[in-house]
Amino acid sequence: MTGDPAARNGAGRNDGSPHPAPGRGGRRRDQAIALGWLVLIWLLLWGDLSWGNLLGGLVVGVAVLVFFPLPPVTFGGRLRLGALLVLVATFAAELVSASVRVAGLAVRPGCRPRSAIVAVRLRVRTDLNLALTAEVISLVPGTLILEVDRDQGVLYVHVFDVRDPEDLAESRNRILTVERRIVRAIGSADEVRQLQTESVDRRSHP
Repeated sequence: MTGDPAARNGAGRNDGSPHPAPGRGGRRRDQAIALGWLVLIWLLLWGDLSWGNLLGGLVVGVAVLVFFPLPPVTFGGRLRLGALLVLVATFAAELVSASVRVAGLAVRPGCRPRSAIVAVRLRVRTDLNLALTAEVISLVPGTLILEVDRDQGVLYVHVFDVRDPEDLAESRNRILTVERRIVRAIGSADEVRQLQTESVDRRSHP
């Protein structure tokens, strides 16, 4: 039987479906990476680098992976240094800007900012993209992830200081911009093309 092997195996799909589950070696590698991140977070929470905290982080990390196993999140893309630098630089700028804005609202006399919850459907619905986009958004003051609909690829985000519908539209566009930067930095070629295709569709059918 002839044809493109990638098409037969589903590698060329750009519908946002998750990648196939990794083998035993890949699964162990992913668990080791997850354990490393859990230990790092544990040390940051304690704020003290010591052998006791390191051992405690290892114990807690292993317990989390054993008793609360997460679905495998694989990396099927490619790292693009230029786009990654853009992602880091824009995130740092937005972090400072949002911090100043929230601090200004907090000390402004008589200010009672309104908040809202917006639902944003991501264009690339892999577990990795959902997780990274949610994390980056939550780290910026003024936005917080309330719920993630994994099946539909929808993030429910609490946004701060909403005054009119234009602010809601701006919040949605900002979240989709974060997703685009992440996909361009570490996404696969199919995922990047998916973003470009949907952008053209939105311009053609506003």
